[in-house]
Amino acid sequence: MNLHTTGLIIRREYLNKVKKKSFLITTFVVPILMAALCVVPILLMATSKDKAKRIAVVDQSGIVMSFLDSTETIVYEDFGTFAADTLKKHMRDMGFDAVLSISPLDVKEKSVIADLTSIKPLGMTTAESINHRVDKALEAYRIDSYEIPGLEQIIKDVKGGVKFNTYTMDEEGKETISESGVISIMSMIFGLLIFLFITLFGGMVMTAVIEEKSSRVVEVLISSVKATELMFGKIIGVALVALTQFVLWIVLTAALVAGATAFLPKDMVGQLTGTAAASQMADPEALAQMAGVDASQIAGIDALSLVAASDSTAVAGEEMGEVAVVLQTLQNAPIAKFVILFLIFFILGYMLYASLYAAIGSAVESEGDSQQLQMPVTIPLMIAYFIALYTFNAPDSAIAFWGSMIPFTSPIVMLARLPFGVPDWQLAVSLVLLVATFCVCAWLSAKIYKVGILMFGKKSTFKDLWKWLKLK
Repeated sequence: MNLHTTGLIIRREYLNKVKKKSFLITTFVVPILMAALCVVPILLMATSKDKAKRIAVVDQSGIVMSFLDSTETIVYEDFGTFAADTLKKHMRDMGFDAVLSISPLDVKEKSVIADLTSIKPLGMTTAESINHRVDKALEAYRIDSYEIPGLEQIIKDVKGGVKFNTYTMDEEGKETISESGVISIMSMIFGLLIFLFITLFGGMVMTAVIEEKSSRVVEVLISSVKATELMFGKIIGVALVALTQFVLWIVLTAALVAGATAFLPKDMVGQLTGTAAASQMADPEALAQMAGVDASQIAGIDALSLVAASDSTAVAGEEMGEVAVVLQTLQNAPIAKFVILFLIFFILGYMLYASLYAAIGSAVESEGDSQQLQMPVTIPLMIAYFIALYTFNAPDSAIAFWGSMIPFTSPIVMLARLPFGVPDWQLAVSLVLLVATFCVCAWLSAKIYKVGILMFGKKSTFKDLWKWLKLK
């Protein structure tokens, strides 16, 4: 294979793709949408406040109304034992949004029935808030009915409320705080991203091959270059397009979010970027309130240094809030290693599947004809995705281990296992197997590509592909 010729094909493929309107549109539209997903929810939560709901209350039990304290979003008005049916008929004219009717107290069952009738469905938060207050009233009544002095306080005292901390220990015996929920989310994101990228950009290679074949451009190209040079040039060219677009998405999204936050009030920016939590942690009194300890116990301690110090595990576990634990977990994670391995597995996984997609594209004349031939390629990707979902709960299980070793599933499953810690020998074996499989599949795909790219007027089958593989 001539590297100079392959380089020219890569350049041609890259420039053709980046000059297309579809590339330019998606490159600029996607960051706008991603930035909007970050900023718009904060704006909506901060600026859009629903008007307070007026609730007319008919409390025949005599135990609930005292627990219904009005707030900014719900205003309760006591109508004693007024006829609930009459209120329901006239609540629109009286300006009420709903009528809450509490049945007489069932002394035997120590219970009541609460009916909420509204003009239109109330929001879930409003309904849950009302339900919670009615439950609290009934709980208080039941506690009082036992006539045991201090029973309510006893119930509060016996509740567990244990602060559960998780740590990981390295080979040197050094402990670092590690929040399992954060690790699971990282695992899910890695697995999902690499699945989407391989599927998206692998399919892009197949589409490019089909377009050139159907337009007969390939006949001109194949007269000047070898089929294998054309195939690998196309695969690498699309890979560079993918990386270019991915980097632009990150840069443009970050720039748009930063620009949008410049026009937001500081409190909104704090909600968006997490600086509010950081400033709270920098304040000893706020940190003490968050941690549930006396401010004098942590006076003079630099809260930000607590987040950064990986060896301060005792303080991190006992005096740090949830936000600090998340930051500590992320700070302890080997992010650079994750990013490097993500790129390696993405490139190798993409090259493996892109060579298969290129072979499929060369064997058909339209995307509709490719559905049957895609099945052997699509099924391993789907299996890998489902194994990755299982890996979140059992990263060291047999199915997760073998899924991270088998080359057709390893790019996705290994990335899902990575945040939970994978021995270096397993990473090495997985990579060696993946490289070896790519070389074999690329060789086989090239044999199919050389024949299929010039086949017209016949719908190819698996039998045809097998014949082409046996050709010398």
